[in-house]
Amino acid sequence: MDFALSEESQAVFEMVVSFGSEEIAPHALAWEKDGTIPKDLWPKVAALGLGGIYVSEDAGGSGLNRLDATLVFEAMSMSCPSVAAFLSIHNMCAKMIETYGSDDLRARHLPPALSMERVFSYCLTEPGSGSDAAALKTKALRTNEGYRLTGTKAFISGGGYSDAYIILSRTGAEGPKGISALIVEDGSEGLSFGGLEDKMGWRSQPTRQVQLDNCLTSHDNLLGEEGRGFSYAMAGLDGGRLNIAACSLGAAQQALTRTRAYMAERQAFGQSIDQFQALQFRLADMEIELQAARVFLRQAAWMLDTGHTEATKHCAMAKKFVTEIGSKVADNCLQLHGGYGYLADYGIEKLVRDLRVHQILEGTNEIMRLIVARHLLEKAARN
Repeated sequence: MDFALSEESQAVFEMVVSFGSEEIAPHALAWEKDGTIPKDLWPKVAALGLGGIYVSEDAGGSGLNRLDATLVFEAMSMSCPSVAAFLSIHNMCAKMIETYGSDDLRARHLPPALSMERVFSYCLTEPGSGSDAAALKTKALRTNEGYRLTGTKAFISGGGYSDAYIILSRTGAEGPKGISALIVEDGSEGLSFGGLEDKMGWRSQPTRQVQLDNCLTSHDNLLGEEGRGFSYAMAGLDGGRLNIAACSLGAAQQALTRTRAYMAERQAFGQSIDQFQALQFRLADMEIELQAARVFLRQAAWMLDTGHTEATKHCAMAKKFVTEIGSKVADNCLQLHGGYGYLADYGIEKLVRDLRVHQILEGTNEIMRLIVARHLLEKAARN
């Protein structure tokens, strides 16, 4: 059993850390205040091959595995978890296009997705369906001129910002088998957006409702087959859960790094506060927790890459564990900063706010527990 990263994987990690420290970290607080990520960042990201992280090399992507993908998102989250998480969404869409799109659809949408000239958002959640995603109400009616979509999608990262949207909509009967995936491009007839959501974290990601009022998209923007959309969506969840866990890990690691530096400088009672044993124990606990989270996450990624029969369970466990550890560490780092941790200039309170949503999206951590419990009970029943 070898826990070491390959030279190639280590190089990927270091490349993204370097890029983030130069192109993202210096601007993260300003982008949060502006409520948007400048569009000119994305071609720079794509130039590193990060517009199609796990799109195959034959299709023009980087062809990285899921372990390497977690390294990308861990590294980028050290600069800003909001930016890293948005990139994860785009990459999920790019992989769906490669995997399920027709030759014509791939030819039209994949090259601009890989170059990030066309940024994609993903639209599954609705005001009345979150964890029960198969209960979605958005309808897509097939007509002679194309599909006409009617409904509302909620909490959409990139709503009103992105250039195209993969929209899960109902083309058939109730339940998961009646759901299809359609691409709707910005500017399409009947496409509009709600007001900008005033969020706790991820504030640099514009988030709005996506509103579809008899919205028209062409027949050839159907992704894969009618009625298969929900299965396509579910197929990407394991990887998405690893990505968001990696975002928590990278941001928490950055919080700890900043906290160690702060404690070495901060003086109290005649010495730097990192010399107090009680606070050293706090640092040690956080280091232990982050190292455990990192090993757990990378094991789950390895299992997904190798097609292990328990990969889904381990991805769920890693998502639950790592996101909760990430939030706990960030909160402890804020505490160790004292009053300064509560100030925006130090960047710690932003990380606390950004990481909280990671326990909700890509399946709530309650759903992660449900997945794990079901796997355990099914295994017991077979035995």
